[in-house]
Amino acid sequence: MLRIGLTGGIGAGKSTVSATFSRCGGVIVDGDVIAREVVEPGTEGLTKLVEAFGPGILLPDGALDRPALAAIAFSDDDKRAILNGIVHPLVGQRRAELIAAAGTDAVIVEDIPLLVESQMAPMFPLVIVVHADIETRVTRLTQYRGMPEDDARARIAAQATEPQRRDVADVWLDNSGNPDELAAQALELWNERILPFAHNLTARRTVPSPTRLTAADPTWSDQARRILARLRTNCGHRALRVDHIGSTAVAGLDAKDVIDVQVTVESLAMADEVAESLLAAGYPQVAAITADNGKPDARSTVAEFDHSDDSALWQKRIHASADPGRATNVHVRVAGWPNQQFALLFPAWLSADADARADYLAVKREAERAGIDGGIAAYAEVKEAWFDAAYRRAWAWADSTGWRP
Repeated sequence: MLRIGLTGGIGAGKSTVSATFSRCGGVIVDGDVIAREVVEPGTEGLTKLVEAFGPGILLPDGALDRPALAAIAFSDDDKRAILNGIVHPLVGQRRAELIAAAGTDAVIVEDIPLLVESQMAPMFPLVIVVHADIETRVTRLTQYRGMPEDDARARIAAQATEPQRRDVADVWLDNSGNPDELAAQALELWNERILPFAHNLTARRTVPSPTRLTAADPTWSDQARRILARLRTNCGHRALRVDHIGSTAVAGLDAKDVIDVQVTVESLAMADEVAESLLAAGYPQVAAITADNGKPDARSTVAEFDHSDDSALWQKRIHASADPGRATNVHVRVAGWPNQQFALLFPAWLSADADARADYLAVKREAERAGIDGGIAAYAEVKEAWFDAAYRRAWAWADSTGWRP
């Protein structure tokens, strides 16, 4: 099962994207629809709203007068918090029921207007944000929904800002055009990313990492931040820490376009225990490595050297992304073991030492050239020779500066 979080401000056009996904076979769990269901006449939700805001929010037939409730709740932060405190738990309960009823191979699209505000984004392997600028949304709300302009602006102001939504967006769909253009974007996204992602998860299959270096991407750190939040949420207390490691964690360093992440656990048994949580987050297990030097971006090779008398201290578990839109390696290592510490040390050392950074980039380019003709074995051979000395250089830097993991 693949769960997708779909959100966007009021009037942004989520319904068009949701309808497109539904036609493609997605199971739509619509927060707005559920929010209406849980406050229908005779429900616990409506009773609690009347207790909180008074009988003036009811129509003559006993149904909820939504404009009257909005006029009260959206005029004051405290009142809006009361509204959310009543409705959100009921919506969550109904959402869980609908998801449980779907098949295990379903693509669940959870349309959640307040996904950002409720801090739910890390719960989803993929978050899609539909965006339109404020004035476009005001025009849509007033012309097509008949909403008073003041009410439209108040509702928009009460929701997350564009930067807040960008912080959680794995996919950003621009809806400044017409509905047909947005539907075409959504259809392409479904076919090129969502459906392959879902099939990969079902088969517990990962996407291959890129093999060529690219220019440093300043958004790598933002992408990593979303991945870290997702892994922390899914692993919970079993992850002692989750860190962005490897070349993409070093600002300005050219690298293969893959995010490397380290999940630190207290034991190998715990590393195995988090496997299903990582799968739910979109990261099937690739392998259990029994000799690992802790270096970044080396998913498919095993180090030939060992800096410990006990090779067990270099073991790890490795997972990778099933999402074709974001290659990611997740290294699960035990706290305090040499490989876990070196994975944290390496990007810190490169970030601080320009000469080491230049050396490493040169080695990466040499390895890339070797790999073109000799494959992964030739690529690994070039890097391993450098890493043997780099391990000692990095720890010498750590000792001289007082750096500790």
